[in-house]
Amino acid sequence: MAEPLDVYADQFQLSTAIYGATLNFLVSSPTPPAPGTVPPIERLATVRMSLEHLKVMAFILRRQVLQHEQQTETTIQIAAQALNGLQIGLEDWERFWRE
Repeated sequence: MAEPLDVYADQFQLSTAIYGATLNFLVSSPTPPAPGTVPPIERLATVRMSLEHLKVMAFILRRQVLQHEQQTETTIQIAAQALNGLQIGLEDWERFWRE
């Protein structure tokens, strides 16, 4: 059996097709890139799963984050710049976390 993979990722890519989903977990370089160049990104892991698995995982992750916030009496803030970069409207974000 393969050794478990234990990594930190600060980026991900998700692609879906009719039969499944692929998640690539990535990490950016710790050193800043030269001006005008694209920062190097390293792919750490690829996880493939069915669309059903992905949908159930999304539900469980949301529920887990909400439970964490309730238990710690905190709210995990996401910067508006991050949402804009992901093309997520503030109203969509707020509705997702209220439902």
